[in-house]
Amino acid sequence: MDNNISHFLRLAADINTPFRIHEPLMVSIEQLAEVLCCTPRNVKFILRKLEEKSFIHWQPGRGRGHISELTFVRSVDEVLEDALQELIGRGKIKQGIDLIGLPEVNGPLKERLLTLLNKQMGYHSETESTEGLDVLRITRNRHMQKLDPSCVYTAFEAFLISQMYSTLVTYEASGGRFLPALAHMWEVNETYTSYIFYLRKGVRFHHGRVMTARDVKETLQRLKDQNSPALWHFRHITGVELLGDHRIRFDLSSPNRFFLHLLSSIYMSILPCDVEFSAEKPLGTGPYRVMNLSDDVLVLAAFDDYYGIRPLLDRVEIWYLPDQRVSERHYQLPDVEEFRPSSEPCTNNSIDYPALGCRYILTNFRKKGIQNNLHFRQAMRLLYHPLALIRELGGNRITPADSFLPWRSRKSTWVEPSLEQAKQLLDLSGYSGEVITLGYLPKKDEREEAEWLQRRGAGIGLQFRLLDYKDYNLKEIMCQANFVFAEEVLEDDWQWGMINYFVNKSNHLHVLLEDSQRDRIEQELAHFAELPEEGRCRLLEQMEDLLRDNAWLLYGCHMNKRAQLNQSLFGLHTGSFGFLDISRLWIKTGFQ
Repeated sequence: MDNNISHFLRLAADINTPFRIHEPLMVSIEQLAEVLCCTPRNVKFILRKLEEKSFIHWQPGRGRGHISELTFVRSVDEVLEDALQELIGRGKIKQGIDLIGLPEVNGPLKERLLTLLNKQMGYHSETESTEGLDVLRITRNRHMQKLDPSCVYTAFEAFLISQMYSTLVTYEASGGRFLPALAHMWEVNETYTSYIFYLRKGVRFHHGRVMTARDVKETLQRLKDQNSPALWHFRHITGVELLGDHRIRFDLSSPNRFFLHLLSSIYMSILPCDVEFSAEKPLGTGPYRVMNLSDDVLVLAAFDDYYGIRPLLDRVEIWYLPDQRVSERHYQLPDVEEFRPSSEPCTNNSIDYPALGCRYILTNFRKKGIQNNLHFRQAMRLLYHPLALIRELGGNRITPADSFLPWRSRKSTWVEPSLEQAKQLLDLSGYSGEVITLGYLPKKDEREEAEWLQRRGAGIGLQFRLLDYKDYNLKEIMCQANFVFAEEVLEDDWQWGMINYFVNKSNHLHVLLEDSQRDRIEQELAHFAELPEEGRCRLLEQMEDLLRDNAWLLYGCHMNKRAQLNQSLFGLHTGSFGFLDISRLWIKTGFQ
């Protein structure tokens, strides 16, 4: 950080508390030397620099040891806001984030600086040498999880992986069909037990080598070697045969009508077999390659040799705001297609869009406690009722949820129960005043709902303790929390998203259920892939009924997401998990 800023803040904290502006303060050089930890000679040099910056006015006293006058002519807020503006304008994002993290920055000032930073995020056209680079900058409130396709379990990381890697086929949600990707064609036999894929020729990985069928085979093998949490989906593959560099056959032990969904999933993002996987330098065949990955930033650069259409954005920068815990969602990549045709620019500063999925509460069956009693869980369900949430908290909670799928929730008949009904169930459970721990991530919406539930519980004699946890620490949750807040965001291929939610070993549901409950779910879903689409949909509904009717899962509300946009943004197309497909975005700078 600029030394002038440091010196100004130190002086303000030590000799101007509470802060006064345009009011002379009586000080001596010796006193300032002690505050600034330097010699009297250096004090005079520092004061001269601060005067040149118009931070202070200095009137030295006459003679040795005489009292002088120091006047602050700018407030701390003004100095920091201008400093941040200058840093961001010079592209020094890291230094700007460090400035926001200073101990002197808190409360309303921190919010204002974060807002100022956020205004500088988004889409920029930069002139470098003879060409202009189009750059997207994004801020995130948590650090990146490992960008490994074999074990990814968070929506934003999965979205990024989809920009760096490619799969054999892709799912088109609007048409409900599969499109060619790394495979330009495929065949399946009449019994759905054997699939052959024909690979594109000349597809290159980010390190330059041409992709072959061996890379596909080794990608699947790596899922087994890494004991991927998604292995359940691939359990029926009995053989993989290379039929040349550009043909590959999968043989299955039983019919699988769902197989294309598996090969279009993020877990089957094709990796090069000649290079050991590195989380710091992921290599794929996708439209973007990793240019820089550190604790501060992830920089993606357009891959010029991408087999498809080269991205129009040249660079994407994702900057982390560690431990800021801001109340608002920062610059994100929403699905805005249903609000505005993709051929038209977006002129609003922000836009709302519904997410596929909802927020909910999970019961922790791995911990002993009253939550294992059905009557108690039913009381919790009445306390955490969607209609009450919407009525009392509002905000982004747009519709009550009775399913992860909004169209299924809309079929339900909604009547808000009374707290007396919840109290009756509480009495039936045998609850005797023990403290119930609610686990939640330190996000505004989750904290708000946890505090709301705590207040409602107190009204019927139910005591809650709130526990916020970081970085998806499931072990901490399992040991301490009776119930856990969570939110599920499904990708476009919602059938895949739902079945993966029920059987994936890395998510909260799998960790918090007992072995017998997980076994029951897997047994019920054992023949899922053999069924035609109608049968699969019906089975997924039955699984949701199982979780809901037994109050293993308490549905809350479908959430509305908000994102800030730029009026020069064109090419809005839906990507996975409701984010925009950044490989298709471009910036219109207007006439010169």
